[in-house]
Amino acid sequence: MRSIWKGSIGFGLVSIPIKLYSAVQSNSLDLDMLDGRDHAKIKFQRVNEHTRKEVPYEKIVKGYKLNDDYVILEERDFEDAAPEKSKTIEIESFVDIDEVNPMYYETSYYAEPDTKNNKAYTLLIQAMEKSGKAGLARFVLRSTESLCVVHPVENVLVVTRIRFGQEIRATDELNIAKDVKITKKELDVGLALIGQYAEKFDVSKFKDEYHDELLKIIQAKAKGKRPTIKKLKPTKTKGTDLYEQLMQSLNNKKEA
Repeated sequence: MRSIWKGSIGFGLVSIPIKLYSAVQSNSLDLDMLDGRDHAKIKFQRVNEHTRKEVPYEKIVKGYKLNDDYVILEERDFEDAAPEKSKTIEIESFVDIDEVNPMYYETSYYAEPDTKNNKAYTLLIQAMEKSGKAGLARFVLRSTESLCVVHPVENVLVVTRIRFGQEIRATDELNIAKDVKITKKELDVGLALIGQYAEKFDVSKFKDEYHDELLKIIQAKAKGKRPTIKKLKPTKTKGTDLYEQLMQSLNNKKEA
C-alpha cells in the first residue's frame, strides 16, 4: 500500500509519528464511457472557456470568486489557514464511540507508526480499548480541514473522517406525521419481530452481489449470449392491518 499522508497523532504532550493508508477500496467495475457509434473512448479535457483551448494541468490554479473577480489561492495559503493542523492529528477530546451518529461517518484510514516498536502507539490503542473511548480530532487532508475519530480496530489505530455538524441537514422540511398512535400490542409484536431477526453484526455475511451479476452479464455478452437473471419478487402480505402484517411476518420467520 502507498501512504497518502504523513504526520503525527498528538494527545497531551505525546506525539506519535504515523503514515496514513486508505482502509477502503472501491468494489465497482471499471466501466469506460464510449462513443456509441464506434466505441472510441470519451476523453475529457480541461478547456479555457474563452480560448476553447486545453489547459495544461500545471497551469491550473484554484480561485475563490469575490466581487465578480477571483482571488487565487496557493498551497501555502491552505497550510497557513491551519498551520498547527497541517501535519498533526491533534486529539482534542475523548468520546464514547457509540455516541457518534453513523450519519457522520465518511471514510477510514489505517494509521501505521512511522517508527518500529512505538510504545506510545500501543499505549493509545490499549488505553482506548480499556476505556471504550475514541479520540475526537481535526487535521488537514488535501487542503481541507477534516473532523475525525481515532479508534482502535484489531490492534491498529484507525482514523475515520466524519462530517461536521453543519453538513447534516435538518429534518424540519420532511413531511412526517408526529401524532401517529401505535397500540401496545402492535409495539410488542414489532419488538418480537426485531428479536427474531437480531444477531451479532457480521459484515462478512453480506456480499456485493450486484457487481457479481453485472460481471456475469458482461462475460455472457462477450460470448454473444444473455444470461437468465433470477428476479426477486416482493412478498405480498394479506390485508392492510399493521398488526396482521406484523403477526404474519413473525409466523413466516418462525416457519423459515
